[in-house]
Amino acid sequence: MEQELQRIKEVALTAIKAATDQQALQDVRVKYLGKKGEVTALLKGLGKLSPEERPKMGALVNAVRETLEAELDKIKSSMETAAMNARLEEEKIDITLPGRAPKTGHIHPLTTVNEMIEDFFMKMGYTVEEGPEVEQDYYNFECLNLPKDHPARDMQDSFYITENFLLRTHTSPVQARTMQRHEPNSPIRMIAPGKVYRWDYDATHSPVFHQVEGLIIDEHITFADLKGTIETFLRHMFGDETKVRFRTSFFPFTEPSAEVDISCVMCGGEGCRVCSHTGWLEILGCGMVHPRVLELNGYDPNKVKGFAFGMGVERIAMLLYGIGDLRLFFEDDIRFLEQF
Repeated sequence: MEQELQRIKEVALTAIKAATDQQALQDVRVKYLGKKGEVTALLKGLGKLSPEERPKMGALVNAVRETLEAELDKIKSSMETAAMNARLEEEKIDITLPGRAPKTGHIHPLTTVNEMIEDFFMKMGYTVEEGPEVEQDYYNFECLNLPKDHPARDMQDSFYITENFLLRTHTSPVQARTMQRHEPNSPIRMIAPGKVYRWDYDATHSPVFHQVEGLIIDEHITFADLKGTIETFLRHMFGDETKVRFRTSFFPFTEPSAEVDISCVMCGGEGCRVCSHTGWLEILGCGMVHPRVLELNGYDPNKVKGFAFGMGVERIAMLLYGIGDLRLFFEDDIRFLEQF
């Protein structure tokens, strides 16, 4: 048995050294040290020996087993190290290559246009006022000369939350809140930018869009002041050659009221498909503050006058950048946004 043990040891060591990969090494381990391995079989056969021979042979078999396990672990560790080194060499990074800069965003075109509008009016002495987007019916309609069941409410399809609360349909409630917050008949010069909500959706309408409305109240304010302000603003935005015209219109909160057009930015007023061959594009609405609106908000129409105007930021951005579909502003298509 001792000679057989020596033979197994030598053959097993030779097989271990000859193994070329970890699978071959595992096969050697199973062949000699597995449950049915040759060294394991010798251990199981110790019971057939005499009591005097059993301790000596048991020590020899265990010594051979430990020698083989140590050699197997040594070769396995060497193979794992070699495999790791090969992988590191294969995946080595060239640190001399330039790094990849993170992709950064930029300002959305609607934000850019909104800031342009705010900047213009702030330089003219206007303050920027804000109000809630979930608004009371009172501020959104009633104190702007639009009582319940007024037919003009049909012009603004609304998202009602309860009977008395809705998503605001314009930023005019901010004007009412500002008037009520000031001392009666005190001067006001403000703009109110922000999101508004109406129930329509197509190439030129969105259920959520942005408005900037303006309000001036003071003594001796006339329509000439309104006209000069709007013309100066529109030529600032679209160029000094821009023509501006006022058309009579109706708004419940202003009297007289006007729609404002500019000469077509595409054809310069010559007539094209964009302006329906009229040479004009509608851009905003305005008018003198209705005396009833002044009264409803604590002002005396016999002492002060005022004018108001409102514009859609998307409308101006579409004309400035030549965009044909308003929905592009809200689709988050990086191919569209990267152009700005």
